[in-house]
Amino acid sequence: MRTEDFDYHLPKNLIAQEPVRQRDACRLLVLDRHTGAVAHKIFADLVDMVRPDDLLVLNDTRVLPARLFCRKASGGKVELLFTGQIGLNTWKALAKPAARLKEGSTLFIESDPDAGTLVIDRVAPDGERIVRLAEGARYISIAEIIERHGCMPLPPYIKRPAHENDREDYQTVYARKPGAVAAPTAGLHFTPELLALLRKRGVESAFLTLHVNIGTFLPVKVSDPGDHVMHEEEYELSREAAEAVTRTRRAGGRVIAVGTTAVRVLEHCASAPGTLHASHGRTALKILPPYEFKVVDGLITNFHLPESTLLMLVSAFASREHVLNAYAEAIREKYRFFSYGDAMFIR
Repeated sequence: MRTEDFDYHLPKNLIAQEPVRQRDACRLLVLDRHTGAVAHKIFADLVDMVRPDDLLVLNDTRVLPARLFCRKASGGKVELLFTGQIGLNTWKALAKPAARLKEGSTLFIESDPDAGTLVIDRVAPDGERIVRLAEGARYISIAEIIERHGCMPLPPYIKRPAHENDREDYQTVYARKPGAVAAPTAGLHFTPELLALLRKRGVESAFLTLHVNIGTFLPVKVSDPGDHVMHEEEYELSREAAEAVTRTRRAGGRVIAVGTTAVRVLEHCASAPGTLHASHGRTALKILPPYEFKVVDGLITNFHLPESTLLMLVSAFASREHVLNAYAEAIREKYRFFSYGDAMFIR
């Protein structure tokens, strides 16, 4: 298995730059992972493809408006992407440009220069900046600054500035726990109305949390994907969610993961087929073909970048041949790709 085995050609015009205005009106490619058969639906049709004994497992992380535009004392512009909180007033951040942003550098918020000063405490070995809020600021925390002045950290393949609508569009309707710097995009297609219809059909839902970090955008730069180092991400699987999975499997229902993030948490927490343990920690689980799934029976996901670990995970679930054939069909049918694009239901 080589990284190039997961390559495919995608016309640039199929990379979605905006979401569809009605979330569940996007297209849905349905893939039978056993036969490779493909069907074309819309996302709202999902209610007709699930069974009353199925369980949907959704990631309730909330995306932070973590991109902040600042200026140095000299007037030069700096863009910060906050990647994680260390303390009340201390966060990790990627900086652009970073070359001259040394320890002790001060920054002012571009949209509110008098609000307070951000200070670069130190430069971490991986190049991230450790940023703190100086005393005397108008805000009590960096989190408040992010919420008031930050913008959504759209992926680099969306070639436009983030606008105010992205604060809602790039967020699932069930997002509750702040901490992600990228959306669990498979969940973007659900609406409150669709979730209500699924409940009425008897489909149970369970929630877990995985705070998606910048690692989701990192390309695989080695020829052997087994050598690729995954970034750790914080997760939480509650006792209620673990019990819902166990109950579903014992009743003969399917555990349908909404997104690769949900897959990784479920498989990380599985000690044996169908056996889950509630836990809270960090995971760097990398799922490559071949892989024996212990918990997940179905997967709702978006279309992923060529040669990405996400595409490799999906290929482990449904076979590389079936997945790449389905992607080729989606390209022929002009599906919309990536975060704001269309979806797949693999069953």
